[in-house]
Amino acid sequence: MTATDGRAQLARRLRSLRTHHWPSRKITQVALAEALGVSPALISGWESEASKEVPPVRRLDAYATFFASERSVEKHPFRLLAISDLTEEEQAQRDDLFAELVELRDPTTNVEPSDVGSPFEGTLWHFPQGEDITIVCSELPKRRRVQALYTDPAMPDYVELYKFADLDALLELHGHIRAANPRSQVQIRIAAEMHPDEYSTHLVLLGGVDWNQVTASMLHEIELPVRQMNRPDDSSSGGFEVGEGDQRTPFTPVLNDESGGLKEDVAHFYRSTNPLNKERTLTICNGTYQRGTLGMVKALTDERFRDRNDHYIRTRFAGMDAFSIISRVRVLNGVVITPDWTKAENRLHEWPAEPR
Repeated sequence: MTATDGRAQLARRLRSLRTHHWPSRKITQVALAEALGVSPALISGWESEASKEVPPVRRLDAYATFFASERSVEKHPFRLLAISDLTEEEQAQRDDLFAELVELRDPTTNVEPSDVGSPFEGTLWHFPQGEDITIVCSELPKRRRVQALYTDPAMPDYVELYKFADLDALLELHGHIRAANPRSQVQIRIAAEMHPDEYSTHLVLLGGVDWNQVTASMLHEIELPVRQMNRPDDSSSGGFEVGEGDQRTPFTPVLNDESGGLKEDVAHFYRSTNPLNKERTLTICNGTYQRGTLGMVKALTDERFRDRNDHYIRTRFAGMDAFSIISRVRVLNGVVITPDWTKAENRLHEWPAEPR
């Protein structure tokens, strides 16, 4: 059986579970998606024989648990029971169904229900086991750091992280990448501290061209019709430009007319192979302001949105070695709102363009 045949059979089986497993129960894709904690688009993709989307093993485990007990659909909204709440008979049904689904997914895989891998398997922040990952951050200019009591290495209360910009984004992303890759080494660096070997790891660059020299350098190494405009001081709004010469289209943040505060940032997400090592990846998350960088990180870490955004990327850019999204990042009462890329108004520019 080919991989394509296996995907088609798995899609038919998942659709059959939803529509015929309990004939007296009507289970829509929306209701099942809510119970499993994914988007309806993912359920639709997994049930489509024409789709290349294949559910990760952890999602098949959730399917098996859901359909092991009719108590899952006793009342609305439907729910995913805890494994410990299943009866012995239900647990046996779950184990049998899980084994069947995994076999359809990949006949060479031998996975026990208790051995389901990382909950981030198959996502953009999950890398092959054991491969090093380096997060390269912007360095906060010394004039912007807090008092020397904390930023001077000679002082007793020195805090190394005070030299990093984008701390909110770094904290969000580092924890997520560590959780998604528990057997990989995850390093945090600024450009001045990069070891030569670290440039050939999976590179994740936080922050833009003003303060992150590695981001600036890598943008010269890749072919991309997106340019970040410098923001050398607080009087410049910055932003991004797309195109060449007189055909450039600007995308700029929106500031509050009265207070000057940030209402909406513009940020950029880019993923490709690492130009310094074709066996590794390069990812850039940079905003005009630091909250834009945080928004681009949260687009793929926020539990409420990461699955649907990840699915959108994998569907929209299927088969492409490099892609980018310029996104609006709304700021409400000072709080970053995670962008939902399934809504067209949040996607300001995509590259490569969709074929006509």
